[in-house]
Amino acid sequence: MSESSTSRRPLARHGQQASPSFVGQLLKIVGIFAVVVLVSGFAVGGYVLLGLTSTVQANAVELEGQKALPPDIGAYEGGFNLLLTGVDTCEAKYAHLFGKRCDGREGDSTLNDVNLLVHVSAEPRRVTAVSFPRDMMIPIPSCTDESGRVSSAMSKQPLNSAWEYGGLSCVAKTISELTGEDIQFAASVTFGGVIEITNAIGGVEVCLANPIKDKYTGLDMAAGKHTVVGLEALQFLRTRHGVGDGSDLGRIGNQQQYMSSLARKMMSSETLGNIPVMLKLADTAVRNLKTSTTLADPMKLVQIGLALKDVPLNDIVFVQYPTAEDPDNPNKVVPEYDSAEQMWAAISANKQLEITHKNTKNEGVVVEDAPKATTPPATADPGATAAPDVAQLPSSVKGNSAAQQTCSNGNVRR
Repeated sequence: MSESSTSRRPLARHGQQASPSFVGQLLKIVGIFAVVVLVSGFAVGGYVLLGLTSTVQANAVELEGQKALPPDIGAYEGGFNLLLTGVDTCEAKYAHLFGKRCDGREGDSTLNDVNLLVHVSAEPRRVTAVSFPRDMMIPIPSCTDESGRVSSAMSKQPLNSAWEYGGLSCVAKTISELTGEDIQFAASVTFGGVIEITNAIGGVEVCLANPIKDKYTGLDMAAGKHTVVGLEALQFLRTRHGVGDGSDLGRIGNQQQYMSSLARKMMSSETLGNIPVMLKLADTAVRNLKTSTTLADPMKLVQIGLALKDVPLNDIVFVQYPTAEDPDNPNKVVPEYDSAEQMWAAISANKQLEITHKNTKNEGVVVEDAPKATTPPATADPGATAAPDVAQLPSSVKGNSAAQQTCSNGNVRR
């Protein structure tokens, strides 16, 4: 395994790092919907959009190896991909909220702890958000950071070290090489960004099947439904010890519960019909994001928003990239390539995805109202397992649709 040409070696043990919010995924969609409402719905466009665009452009970065994109997303064969990354960094403004976890953080120790590839299919539009575990051991390609420093390719490193070798661009390059998917757009958000964006939307309702008490994040919540805002929302999204078996994989399921609830709120008239909320949300989102230059084009944001705005909730699906235990380190995982290949084939087929995985007591969430499995008509081939417009995912692929209600499988043992 070759070493980086820089001196940084950000290896991290499984479960010891705090993960930022998975709100990164839908927070970009938050900004997108906001722009759509402002520009196409209420014609406040020019003035507000100019301010938002200049802020986005000031923070934009080039994606290494980015292919030229057609001006209209309708011309993207097979749809398009948007990478959303949550970064673990101690910002001075918010460090006091995290106590000892921000003590002793030296230099640029930012880690891409949350990595989500959002695939938006061609017509009919469907959205699949694939979560990649931060401790998955994979090859990291050679990357060039914003100062021009080049790192060597590495054969096996944790995914969450990619940011250290080249920022958002290196994360995109790493995920692209792992999946074989072109990534047209990318964005990242920090801990502070999560807090501000959750405040702007007025909180998100979450459900706890069991109480959560996690001394590492400070989260202490009773069973039942809660609306989490600001710091508490971040604590909920960061908690690992408080859900399931205490693993990072369990945390992903918990984060997906939050994202499903956020999607439902964003698609409701409560949010889209409230102009002051949308204005605040749009401004807050763009001020707390780092994006690729491809997302700095206001009209491209409008196109993406229009492509997403009518997607039904049962066609917005959150899945985990399938993994197996790393034979070299039980605290890490490695890709389960066969299941991943089947998953990508199902996504590429642009059919409604059916989750076949059955949650256990070790999962981060329990399913409260799982939709009924799609069954073939009586005249269909007896050997068929799903209707023609449904693609069943391998049982090793965990997840849920935004139409499903899941609840955190909390514990108080840790």
